[in-house]
Amino acid sequence: QVQLVESGGGSVQAGGSLRLSCAASGDTSSIKYMGWFRQAPGKEREGVAATYRDFTYYLDSVKGRFTMSQDNAKNTVALQMSSLKPEDTAMYYCAASEAVLSYPRRGSDYTYWGQGTQVTVSS
Repeated sequence: QVQLVESGGGSVQAGGSLRLSCAASGDTSSIKYMGWFRQAPGKEREGVAATYRDFTYYLDSVKGRFTMSQDNAKNTVALQMSSLKPEDTAMYYCAASEAVLSYPRRGSDYTYWGQGTQVTVSS
């Protein structure tokens, strides 16, 4: 079992920055992929970023603005978000998979999820 706890959400004006963190605990040695997902009201969940070893994948709309990083020693992942836009407003979730994934940004392939942290970007 793996437990994930996100932190760092909040409200910011367009153009601003936020840093989300996700702390993993439990059987973290089983984790392969870590991902960040978001879901806005009335919209489907979408994969924002995912990482495994030296590979990190990003949603096209966040490339160049968001950076996902991983600290294996601390069992944490972070999502640095810059140049935020109102359309980035959503609940953001951290997720973990024990499998090597063919589609790293597909949420249904992840087993463990955090409780989510809200990001609100005002214009």
